[in-house]
Amino acid sequence: MPTRFKWSLISDERLLDTRICDLPIRIKGSFLEPHIKRLYSELNDRGIRFKPHVWLSAEWFTPDGVPGFAIPFYLAHPRLMKLERKQMFQVEGGTDVECMRILRHEAGHAIDNAYRLHFKRRWLHTFGSFAQRYPQHYKPKPNSKRFVLNLEAWYAQAHPAEDFAETFAVWLQPRSNWRRRYRGWPALRKLGYVDELLKEIAGTRPKNRVRRKIERLPEIRVTLREHYERKRKQYAFEWPAYLDNDLRRIFSSDARHRTRPTAASFLRRSAREVQQLVADATGVHGYAIDHVLELMIERAGQLKLRVAGSRKHAERQVLIMLTVQTMNVIHSGYYRIAL
Repeated sequence: MPTRFKWSLISDERLLDTRICDLPIRIKGSFLEPHIKRLYSELNDRGIRFKPHVWLSAEWFTPDGVPGFAIPFYLAHPRLMKLERKQMFQVEGGTDVECMRILRHEAGHAIDNAYRLHFKRRWLHTFGSFAQRYPQHYKPKPNSKRFVLNLEAWYAQAHPAEDFAETFAVWLQPRSNWRRRYRGWPALRKLGYVDELLKEIAGTRPKNRVRRKIERLPEIRVTLREHYERKRKQYAFEWPAYLDNDLRRIFSSDARHRTRPTAASFLRRSAREVQQLVADATGVHGYAIDHVLELMIERAGQLKLRVAGSRKHAERQVLIMLTVQTMNVIHSGYYRIAL
């Protein structure tokens, strides 16, 4: 890359061949800076003296035992956010609201590590064993009231450590009215405990103040292309043969409809709207849903299917089919992302 990195002159293809460690980005002056300042302000308002240290890396994560957390590199520059959306169909933490939700969640992990909260007997009794093995996938119960709701996909149900971090995030959010919102929920007991626990440590110095940083940007020598190839594999979905019948129920291969629009072109036109609706309703990652849609488009073309009825009817049926397949992802288990 040139000594002076001129974003406007670099094509996406050339950008994808750039190593992550060579990206000229930093937190200062970026989209992230005011959000991190806001997080520290929220902690101050609660009397929490400790402020987690942060650094740029490939993804969001808090390393075990580290009182700080990593933030994905793409949030440090609008061009990288645009590339992230193009590659993964969504930008995790790319809005003010979502960014703050994740920052509060990660701060929960960092403060847990800083004050060694999960070693407390009542923490164990409230949330479960921190030492419990992290699952590769988890199967949430969408209707459960034992857990708070902060991040998508009922993430509090992934592990006791995530349950604490999500509860902390809800507790920390200004004007969240958690006592009223969770009235009658078993989760209110967890929020009450976090409220007591954080009042105990307010104004105190943590036992663990190491400033270690894991997988810092200069250490990540893979290209953006390699990074996204790996990331997309997480959300891979194999097309089961029985789904052909679902497509045939919506569309038709009858010769009588040969002048009607193809199912493939219909799906392409409605894909973005349908994908967003299903993502909002289920919390499943947008790339996973879009991958299913791409397979639907490819298979509809192979089967030479066409739109037989009204467009409105077909859109409704596609939405139902995609939602059902997405719920199958929920029941087979979410891939646990290390937040």
